[in-house]
Amino acid sequence: MKISRRDFLKGTATSLFLAGFNFPVLASTSKKKNLVVIMLRGGMDGITAVPVIGDKNLLKRRKKILIDNPIKLDTDFALHPKLNAFHKCWKENTGAVVHATSIPYTARSHFEGQNLMESGGRVPYQEKTGWLGRAMKIANHKGEGLALSLPMPLLLRGVPKNDNYFPADGRLPREETIDLLKSVYADSSEEELLDMMNFIKKRKNEQMMGMTSSYGKRKNGNLAMKAAEYLKKSDGPRVAVFEVNGFDTHAAQGGINGTHTKCLLEMDEIIENLKVYLKEAYKDTLILTVTEFGRTIAQNGGNGTEHGYGTALFMAGGLLKKSQVYSDWPGLKRKELYQGRDLNATIDARSVYASAMSTVFDLDFKKIEKEVFFGDKLQNLSDKLFKA
Repeated sequence: MKISRRDFLKGTATSLFLAGFNFPVLASTSKKKNLVVIMLRGGMDGITAVPVIGDKNLLKRRKKILIDNPIKLDTDFALHPKLNAFHKCWKENTGAVVHATSIPYTARSHFEGQNLMESGGRVPYQEKTGWLGRAMKIANHKGEGLALSLPMPLLLRGVPKNDNYFPADGRLPREETIDLLKSVYADSSEEELLDMMNFIKKRKNEQMMGMTSSYGKRKNGNLAMKAAEYLKKSDGPRVAVFEVNGFDTHAAQGGINGTHTKCLLEMDEIIENLKVYLKEAYKDTLILTVTEFGRTIAQNGGNGTEHGYGTALFMAGGLLKKSQVYSDWPGLKRKELYQGRDLNATIDARSVYASAMSTVFDLDFKKIEKEVFFGDKLQNLSDKLFKA
């Protein structure tokens, strides 16, 4: 079966990456803290996940894809009623949302948007490393990385030993998969592609650290459980990255039981299992979602939505200051929408990323702003969102 470049990104399989092993905890005076990033690929619809309450502009434009009986979070916002795990976090004061946010990208291309979502830059394909990898390098979190998918995401590149491949079923990918990867990553340099292939060959005869038997199906519960198992170790990794695909719901997005909801439930399951299996380490963990853009406010003729701009960002974990929907809400009247069609973004999502890494990695925000995000002026939200 021929797989297209677009189908490759629309697959629903969830992937997991762990990085930052061998952190010298005993040599540090600070407590080990963990950062988990869940990449929601395809453009997560923030208005579906966290709808604004009682806005007639939304009711008028989404008659067939409205979310029935959302859970009220505060006076202005509600939560998709099937996000039970996140709602538990909210009730325990370890769940928060940043709404009306996005990376500074408005051209609505998945490939460009996802590249910038991971690189943290402003020009697509200009940067060869990711914002998380660069921050890990500054924080000196190196050591062996573990990936349960291929290839290592751009988000983590920047620390050389993050670029290791461990196939989820213990086998090498088929030749057609390798050919497809070469096509998808055609913008990478020849050296990068060779490195990726060498890592595959390097792992050919190695076993997967005891994870091949019960772990090969890559179910969300298993992935989150295994990630938590490593993250809670004092000498384990400090970073985990998940990928959830399928948010590009141009058709049949549906309401409470639609395609978009199925993707949100994958995210929710990851949060739930991390919370359960991290146990005490959950108090020192921050879970953060990222996506390339949001969806249009109005539904289309196929009961779906098109590529948009502003969206929402989920956070969970004991490092949050409190449960809140943090937003500078722009409104949904046509004159308040971006280009008359999208939720506007009033908060640069990179400000949240930078504030999160400042908290977890104990790095100065200005240093992150300068060395990770190329000197772009960002808003320090650390005191507003996270515990000191």
